[in-house]
Amino acid sequence: MIVSRSNLRPATSAGSARRSGSFAGILLIALLAAATLWVAWVESQIHYYATRDEARPADAIAVFGAAEYDGRPSPVLRARLDHGLDLYQEKLAPLIITLGGGDPADRHSEGGVGRDYLLAHGVPDAAIIAETESSDTEESVKRLAAIARENHLREIVVVSDGTHLFRVHALCSSMGLNVVTSPRPELRPLPPSARMERNIHEVLSYSFWRLERLVGIRD
Repeated sequence: MIVSRSNLRPATSAGSARRSGSFAGILLIALLAAATLWVAWVESQIHYYATRDEARPADAIAVFGAAEYDGRPSPVLRARLDHGLDLYQEKLAPLIITLGGGDPADRHSEGGVGRDYLLAHGVPDAAIIAETESSDTEESVKRLAAIARENHLREIVVVSDGTHLFRVHALCSSMGLNVVTSPRPELRPLPPSARMERNIHEVLSYSFWRLERLVGIRD
């Protein structure tokens, strides 16, 4: 029996399709495994910085901003400021930098509210620098770097929420800042859902920042 060439083609095509499908499956598994390992590594770093207080004598303490309510610090911002104030009163640094802008329609900024709060708690005006223009963490770090250069600050203790500090430390390092981290105390134990939400936000924010640097969108 003679089999025509046309009858052989489907078998060859089916074999190629199977091989392509197998390769695509292996590639997908490899990508999923790599993504899982990446997320696990980032989460381990978030946990490391959230549970480690590296505060030590430095040239300044930088308190990262959070929401303010018509001139009053939110509970989160107050907790950050109180922790920065504690470090200042322990004489770890002679200067406190408050960071954060606000909505253009607002009368107040996070950095300005932080400055007013510290003044009301006995910190002299000469010991405070308020940065009031930044709109996100990355801009805050850029402005902190400018302040450090202008004031010859060699080492800075940075204060924020624990889950925020891994990304803050990475951003500061990318800007040439020498920082140590000090997480503010939690106001109350976080429910698992809230902690997961924070972690997801930080994993995504850090990952997108690294990806942008990799492809050259960020310096």
